Amino acid sequence: MNRPQRFSVLSRLLHWLMAVLVLAMLFIGIAMVASLSDYARLVAIHKPLGAAILVLVAIRLINRLLSPPPPLPAQLPAWQRFAAHASHWLLYLLMFALPLVGWAMLSAADYPIALIGSLHLPAILPRDAALYATLRNLHSILAYLLFATFLAHLGAALLHALILRDGVFQSMASLRARSTDRHDTSSDPA
Repeated sequence: MNRPQRFSVLSRLLHWLMAVLVLAMLFIGIAMVASLSDYARLVAIHKPLGAAILVLVAIRLINRLLSPPPPLPAQLPAWQRFAAHASHWLLYLLMFALPLVGWAMLSAADYPIALIGSLHLPAILPRDAALYATLRNLHSILAYLLFATFLAHLGAALLHALILRDGVFQSMASLRARSTDRHDTSSDPA
């Protein structure tokens, strides 16, 4: 199967937009825990941002299934290929799970989930204080796991960009079209 040596423009746009949103979300979440005076304002940003991430990750997953990523370099060891694929799917899982758990948590607390103006998400669970407490802990654990996975992903990207220089980082980071994309006939070695 012929595959391009870089991600599609839509894939790159979604990747970088979501990187900014997820990073902002993680820091807003940290600030919410650390600041009582700004808590209400931060929550008002956190809720619609979480809903936006949930919608965008669904679009991104569909895009990934329709537009597969470029192959990894043939010289990449099998364990690194496995780690790359596993960490990407873990990122997708966490980007779905965190907003859904947050939505369920707020539903269990009977808190409104305001998006914009009078637009609210419906509750997906009945009010239940014990369930709210469990989901709140789960939301925190998943956020820490997402942050750790995000940092590992960033570390791997920097490794490929600065040390290995094998084109993996450029396949997602470059905005310029490469002539090899149009003429490449290599197939995925995996």
